[in-house]
Amino acid sequence: MRIALGIEYHGAAYCGWQSQPSGCAVQNHVESAINAFLAIPGAPVGVICAGRTDTGVHALQQVVHFDTGIVRDPVSWVRGVNARLPRDIRILWSREVSDEFHARFSAESRTYRYLLLNDAVEPAVLRGLAGWFHQPLAIEAMKEAALLLVGEHDFSAFRAAECQAKSPVKYLRVARIEREGNLVLFEFTANAFLHHMIRNIVGSLVYVGAGRHTVAEFRTIFASRDRTRAAPTFSPDGLYLADIKYDARLDLPAVSPRFPF
Repeated sequence: MRIALGIEYHGAAYCGWQSQPSGCAVQNHVESAINAFLAIPGAPVGVICAGRTDTGVHALQQVVHFDTGIVRDPVSWVRGVNARLPRDIRILWSREVSDEFHARFSAESRTYRYLLLNDAVEPAVLRGLAGWFHQPLAIEAMKEAALLLVGEHDFSAFRAAECQAKSPVKYLRVARIEREGNLVLFEFTANAFLHHMIRNIVGSLVYVGAGRHTVAEFRTIFASRDRTRAAPTFSPDGLYLADIKYDARLDLPAVSPRFPF
């Protein structure tokens, strides 16, 4: 049978999602916990995720699937695997799905959020949970620039050099920026994302807000497809994989947000 899991994690202690020989990745811990829970001999279970996250990046809802011949009820998958995980990784739900379901290829969209503290003083309580920029930001200019990203475009200007995606063309459905007090929330929804794409976009939008680039210059940089002309990659601290959308007919659990933004 095929099992899907929804997972939440605080990424500060990990070298990203993808399994590493050193065992430092979230995937290493999830697979180890699942196999310890199953406690059967033979080939270990491996999981496939909806979207890989980088070092220090968090997830409010990652989705994975794996195949197993062991029958457990949904509550047992959640409690049993959580009992074997570090406290900064948690299974939120489990569901038996059809063999046609694929955590990555069945996903219709992915949403990332970035939480930024815009204040003269670097965060203490929010350290690791929010990015930080010390100069005042012109939010309306940032919103204007962000709207230029909506639609199907070549995002090479915001693509990491080591990105392995076959094409830099992605369809961005949502590019939203809101401010509440000294907190700025970015939200991006797309069919898929390039490596470091969100952090590179956030960095360039912050440059617009700080007056280092005008909206017109942002437009030119975006159109140039030249990564070297855009702003540096922003900190991973405030980046969250927030949601993965699938066809409603799959009847995956709806999870209420567990973070206050």
